[in-house]
Amino acid sequence: MRRDVELSVRGRAALPAVVGEVLEACPFCGGASLIRKGTYRKTFETVQRWQCRTCRRTFLPVRAKGKHYPLKIILESLIVYYSGETRERTSAIIKERFGIAVPGRTLSSWLAEYRELTGYDRVRGAAQGVYSPKQLVRSVRLHHKQVYKYCVHRAKLAWILGQEEYATVRPLGIYLAHMMTDCPHSLFATDARASQGKAPFDIDAVAITATHNHACRLAHLVLQTVTVNKRRHDELQRFMLHVDAATVAVEVPIYLTPEDIRHFREVAGFDVPLDDSNILTGHIDIVQLRGGKIHILDYKPKAAKEKPIVQLMVYALALSRRMNLRLFDFVCAWFDEHDYFEFYPLHVVHKRRGLDAVRGR
Repeated sequence: MRRDVELSVRGRAALPAVVGEVLEACPFCGGASLIRKGTYRKTFETVQRWQCRTCRRTFLPVRAKGKHYPLKIILESLIVYYSGETRERTSAIIKERFGIAVPGRTLSSWLAEYRELTGYDRVRGAAQGVYSPKQLVRSVRLHHKQVYKYCVHRAKLAWILGQEEYATVRPLGIYLAHMMTDCPHSLFATDARASQGKAPFDIDAVAITATHNHACRLAHLVLQTVTVNKRRHDELQRFMLHVDAATVAVEVPIYLTPEDIRHFREVAGFDVPLDDSNILTGHIDIVQLRGGKIHILDYKPKAAKEKPIVQLMVYALALSRRMNLRLFDFVCAWFDEHDYFEFYPLHVVHKRRGLDAVRGR
């Protein structure tokens, strides 16, 4: 059997044939030269054993330690439960999908163990009775050169925007709903993508804050279950959308027109060194609502070596124009399981002059 093949029994959802097949670095020394050293058989899964050629240590992936059940089962159980299902229904659904019985007491222990990471626990009660589990998340597949699964967490979005702190950014709800039903798909046929931009934004005076936050911890947890690298975005987005308190949408389509770019230059007086001969399009990995602002997040493996300023600036400028919001209302960030880098897009295009700084569109 090929190593990337996953096991599926009687049409059930697949679990990895061997857990921990993909590993980028040694957890002890960070070395990238790794060799396989056999496997370790657990009750429900087989785990790859590794040795680092740099420090010579032999180890199992983090996910394999101290867990009777596969981590994939644990995280899927959390997603199902926070989708609005009861504990009993969650256990039944997991049994049906994976063929593994999860007792109610075990599920309760997982909910308690991961409560600090699953902030949606605070919202779940308010959302119940308003949306059924099938209505909670609305999604649509967008065929824009490749397929994107655009999803909006309706309950979370309504609950957060209903708070007075977020009154200013309520147009976000209208925009997300509009793009679900009336996305201008023809605009996304162009090859001018936000992620390919190389415009020389002046960031010398821009503060980029580096930290290790909640998004990093979620990424560290989820990425342990991913056996195929191209699935990293999808799995992380899905988990954050269902269990995180701030994530309201993923793969959000955006577009920035030449007229928009000229507006920022000529009307707002911003320094926007983007090509205004094409429509720029893209899809935002993760949109969050925190601290009264809209946070635009992009997951980047090896984030410390990346600096996607142009890509994130196009996202922020596009949302600002589409919703007629101030750029002041946005925060941009990119991250992985190790680092989180954040900056304010207004500071990139509007150079503040003392107390005369204008919070403009």
